[in-house]
Amino acid sequence: MAPPRLYLDWNATAPLHPAAREAIMRAIDIFGNPNSVHGEGRAARAAIECARRKVAALIGTDAGNVVFTSGATEAANLVLTPDFRMGRTPLQLGRLYFSAIEHPAVREGGRFPKEKMTEIPVTSAGIVDFEALGALLDAHDKAAGLPIVAIMLVNNETGIVQPVEAAAKIVHAHGGLLVVDAVQAAGRIGLDIDRIGADFMIVSSHKIGGPKGAGALIARGEALMPRPLIQGGGQERGHRSGTQNSLALIGFGAAAEAAADELEPRNAAIGALRERLEAGMRQAATDVVIHGEGGERVANTIFFTLPGLKAETGQIAFDLEGVALSAGSACSSGRLGESHVLTAMGRDAKLGGLRISLGFSTTEEDIDRAIAAFAKIACRRRSAGEAA
Repeated sequence: MAPPRLYLDWNATAPLHPAAREAIMRAIDIFGNPNSVHGEGRAARAAIECARRKVAALIGTDAGNVVFTSGATEAANLVLTPDFRMGRTPLQLGRLYFSAIEHPAVREGGRFPKEKMTEIPVTSAGIVDFEALGALLDAHDKAAGLPIVAIMLVNNETGIVQPVEAAAKIVHAHGGLLVVDAVQAAGRIGLDIDRIGADFMIVSSHKIGGPKGAGALIARGEALMPRPLIQGGGQERGHRSGTQNSLALIGFGAAAEAAADELEPRNAAIGALRERLEAGMRQAATDVVIHGEGGERVANTIFFTLPGLKAETGQIAFDLEGVALSAGSACSSGRLGESHVLTAMGRDAKLGGLRISLGFSTTEEDIDRAIAAFAKIACRRRSAGEAA
C-alpha cells in the first residue's frame, strides 16, 4: 500500500487549521445577513466583528482599520489605485512603484495604467535596492500626484524577509504611501503595522490555515482610504460592498488567533525541520543551490535549484514520488518556466526553482520522506546526465 501523500506547499495554501474548522462548524447555523438589524442579522454581525478583532490583533492594529475582502488579490486591487480620499477630500496618486519580486496580484498594478507603473530593482541577495528606490522617488513628478510604493514583507518564492521598515522611512520622506503585502509574513513573523511603517497591509485567510475566499486590507488609520473597488450597498463601512461571507470570515478569525498564539513555538519547530531538510538536501546533492540562504528568511521556506533539472520536470518528479511542492507561485500555475524572482536577482532563471514550504503539521518523518525523494530525484538527474 502506497504511503499517504506528503504536502510541502504551504506557501500556496495551508490545510484548514483545526481551530478554524471548529469555529466554522460551531457557526454553521449563523445564517443571518450580517447587515440586517434583527436578531439573526445581529448574531452574524457579532461573529464577523469578533473575527475582525482577531485579524486586527495579528497585525497589531485596531479592528476598525480592517476591511474584509474576498482575498489578497482583491485587497491589492482595492488599494492599488490613483484615487484616494483623505476624509472627504480627494487625494490623487501619480505613480505606482513596485519591487521586481512582487506577487502577480501586485505586479499587475491594480487600477493603475501601465504607463504609470515603475519597477524597483532588487539586489542579487533578493532585497529591494533602496538606493534605486530613493533615486526613483527623487525623480518623481509630484505635480502628477503623490507616489505609492508596494513592497512585500516576505517573498512568496524565496521566503526572504524584506527590511520594510527602512523602505517606509524612504517612502514617507518623499511624501508617499507604502503598501505591504504581508500574505507570506502573517503567522511566520511578528507583525505590527505601526512599527513596520506601512500605510496599508494585505493578508490572506487560506495562507494561515483559514478557508479560501477571505482576506483583508488593513489601514494604519481610517482617515486615508482608497476609492472602493466594489460598489453597491456600502458594506464594510462603505469600503467594500457585498454581503460578507460570514463562515469564511469566522474561520479566518480563528486561524488568525491560532497563528498569533502559536507563532513562536511553531516557528522554532519549523525552523529546526527546515535545517534538517536543507542538510539532507546538501548531503544528497552538493551542487544544490538554495536561493536566499545566508540572509534572513522565514523559517518554513526553501527555494532551490538542482542544476540540470528544469523546475517543471522536478515538480512532476516529486509529485510522482507522492510529494507536493511548487515551481514558483501557485497563482502562476500553467505558466511554469523562468522565475521572475530569480531573474530580478540576476540568477540564471532558465532552470527555474522549486519551492518547499512547511507548516504547522509537518513532522520529522515528513522531512525524512522529503529527503529520500530529493535524493532519488537527484540521483536520477545525475544518471540522466551521465547517459547523455
